[in-house]
Amino acid sequence: MTDEWDVVVVGGGGAGLAAAISAAERGASVLLFESETELGGSTQLSAGMFTAAGTSVQAALGIEDSAERFFQHYMDLNSWQLKPGLIEAFCRQSGPTLEWLIGLGVEIPAKVSGNAHTPGLCQAGVEDVWRGHVPKDQGYGVVQVLAKAARARGVEVVLNTRVERLIETGGRVAGVVADGIEVRANAVVVASGGFAQDPDLLARYYPAALRAGEDLFVVAADGSRGDHLRFGEQVGAGVTGQGWGLLLPTAYFQRLHHWQSGFPPKSRIYVNAQGRRFMDEDASYAVSSGIIERQGGTAWAIFDERARRSLPPGYAHWDAEHVLAEAEAGRTLRAGSLEELAGKAGLPADALVATVRRWNEQLPSGHDPEFLRHRTLANKGATGHPDPIGEPPFYAARLLPAELVCTHAGLEIDARAAVRDERGEVIAGLFAAGEAGAGVLGQRYVGGGNAVANALTMGRLAGLHAAA
Repeated sequence: MTDEWDVVVVGGGGAGLAAAISAAERGASVLLFESETELGGSTQLSAGMFTAAGTSVQAALGIEDSAERFFQHYMDLNSWQLKPGLIEAFCRQSGPTLEWLIGLGVEIPAKVSGNAHTPGLCQAGVEDVWRGHVPKDQGYGVVQVLAKAARARGVEVVLNTRVERLIETGGRVAGVVADGIEVRANAVVVASGGFAQDPDLLARYYPAALRAGEDLFVVAADGSRGDHLRFGEQVGAGVTGQGWGLLLPTAYFQRLHHWQSGFPPKSRIYVNAQGRRFMDEDASYAVSSGIIERQGGTAWAIFDERARRSLPPGYAHWDAEHVLAEAEAGRTLRAGSLEELAGKAGLPADALVATVRRWNEQLPSGHDPEFLRHRTLANKGATGHPDPIGEPPFYAARLLPAELVCTHAGLEIDARAAVRDERGEVIAGLFAAGEAGAGVLGQRYVGGGNAVANALTMGRLAGLHAAA
């Protein structure tokens, strides 16, 4: 290890690897610290989906899109609460970054995908055109390609080493301290992830996550401990994105990511405290948690015995036997009639019965005039209509936003991924990306791949500008 580096990168997830590779491609000497025993971070745990506009994959499928269109949609969905200059840079660079990934060896076939685990292009959120690019081999495959590219470009990687603090000299960041050793650098890129694994930081910056109480479970990487916020305090960095993050709606009994816990039956409805449907049950998680929050934070998933039996085997929680065990234990409500089920759930019986009757008359016949769920099912490639809800016993499982995926509060960055201080001035020598560099991920998660696209796009920009 040399005494001084052009660029030191803190964090070996998607953002850190993208920053390291990009800096090395500009001829910089790069040292990357990863606090865990392997590279990948939360990117490795994800589906690897990447939201981008104006790509070769879209073009091959005849989809017309542009960075300008992406920008307008992104800002509108976030009520223009984000800085337009930063978002414009992200939207403009998302497509070129995807092409860069493809050039490195990430495989994204030009075919239609119905979900986040089928390679191709899918409708990943509430976008006006399809922008969800699903790679082969998921996030793990993306990380393997990036790690190989980093090695090929001479990036030196130090695993299992947590950076303790930044070094500030002459009004600029000039390196880091790791394991008590000073490592000097011309620039530092902080890409250490979010703070989903730190309850104290959650209480301070994203208290909404703690409202789930004992039902809360975290799927972010173990290294998501908020190191970026501690680094920021050392140098007076501005913090933005407070109160924002991504919580997915789950049944109370889920304790793992959906791809391990399983998915609820197609023949189900979500009802509020008034016993009424209030949403498309398959609405994107970009907006579904917000819809549930508007109903008081919890709802009921209603389904019948036929739906329970139809659950596919092999999943940890949405499994026929597991749901039955929850019902036997009294945690999932079960009753011989909808009226009895309503009584157990504290719902108006007449409203619940009427809600189920209307649903049975509509979606099992292929049409949902109120919530248009038939469109969502078609976009997901679903075949056949849902069965009616009519075979007793009937079930009610409590539903709430409780799966914490990522946090959005972090160091304030500009369009170059340079960190700003509390006065809005650039902190010389300091860059940030991914969850550590805040301002791209907003109040509304735009769609599947928003976090990965943010990490890799802003990581790439951080590396390029740090090397410069």
